[in-house]
Amino acid sequence: MFGVTVLVSLTTKAQANEAYVTTLIDNKGDKLFSTIYPNPTKETILLLHGGPGFPSDLLEVVDSLKENFQVITFHQRGTRNSPCVSKDYSMDAYVSDVDAIRAYYHLDKFHLWGHSWGGLYAQIYADKHPENLLSLFLCCPGSGTNAEWQQTEKEVMALNKSKCTAWQWTAMGWNNLLGMLGSDKAYSRLFTQVMKNYNDEFIDTDHLDIDFDNLKAEPINKTRPEIIKYPRLARQETPGYKITIVYGDQDIYQTSKDFVINRYPTATVMTIKNSGHIPWLHNPTDYKAILKGHYE
Repeated sequence: MFGVTVLVSLTTKAQANEAYVTTLIDNKGDKLFSTIYPNPTKETILLLHGGPGFPSDLLEVVDSLKENFQVITFHQRGTRNSPCVSKDYSMDAYVSDVDAIRAYYHLDKFHLWGHSWGGLYAQIYADKHPENLLSLFLCCPGSGTNAEWQQTEKEVMALNKSKCTAWQWTAMGWNNLLGMLGSDKAYSRLFTQVMKNYNDEFIDTDHLDIDFDNLKAEPINKTRPEIIKYPRLARQETPGYKITIVYGDQDIYQTSKDFVINRYPTATVMTIKNSGHIPWLHNPTDYKAILKGHYE
């Protein structure tokens, strides 16, 4: 089940922004730890981090957007500072979290940005509530729900296997099994290797400073079956808002990218050279240029 795509931030919040406000937002008893970088005269961008199961503050992404936009991030349900007391990890629950954030900040329309699993999450929300969006930016997005998610998992496994020694691959298998049985620590060991694999050949992986203490088995294990049983997303012929889809030329997703590209025939599709699954770390110059082009 190596299809879970974790995104981590490699900087501190203090480095990213000195002006931000955090709030614990209630959604029918579940809590969402949200951070807003106020810029009240500007349009708002809501960022959805990867996973599921591990939070990220997306600080490098925030840093590239905060000057010209108001930016909001939040820890998804069940991760770090967002306790999910209901134990509900259905796609409808995830969608309701975005609406809870939207209502709290009194947003009429907003830009939605999503990476990896967050990119699939963004597509699910857009499918449900297109009327709320100014634009959709899909950064190396998960390719789809139902059988499409299972295909992406196979691609992710193939990438990880290609980056591992035989011993590392065996250890990943054991840690995945233990994680599926509920071990947070096993998943922590698993995704430490996953992040090394994702960043291999792009940045130094020998000294990755990644804190997986907040990685939780429950949201990983309970979200996956909900993605698989969710109906396939429909093709969007005339979505009514601007869409940009970005992949690294050495992304973890391969042929399953066609699911996304075919789903959004009006989208601008870009490939970032010399990049894997985390383009703002692997090729920040090209990533920022594409981001700027989308929002201009």
